[in-house]
Amino acid sequence: MNTLEIDRDLLEPTRAHCTDTSLVVELADGALLVTPLWWYPPLLAATPEQRNRIELSPYGVHWPELDEDLSIEGMLKGLRYPNAQPPAVAAE
Repeated sequence: MNTLEIDRDLLEPTRAHCTDTSLVVELADGALLVTPLWWYPPLLAATPEQRNRIELSPYGVHWPELDEDLSIEGMLKGLRYPNAQPPAVAAE
């Protein structure tokens, strides 16, 4: 049986930004990783300016002003805050 190997160098983020609803991270291989902001309540609660003051590291993204860190591996696994709720559910 074959297994897929992940080249960690290709997972390095090269750019990142937030829209009103999503976090968008471009990886070294050109892939775009897009996750909903509601997965990360501290980012959702931040101002657009705070959300877009992003620092990149070899394995993730960091918001110094918010003291928030997300790993690329965690994003790929679909990890989110335990209390995160989709906007429709949160509005109920």
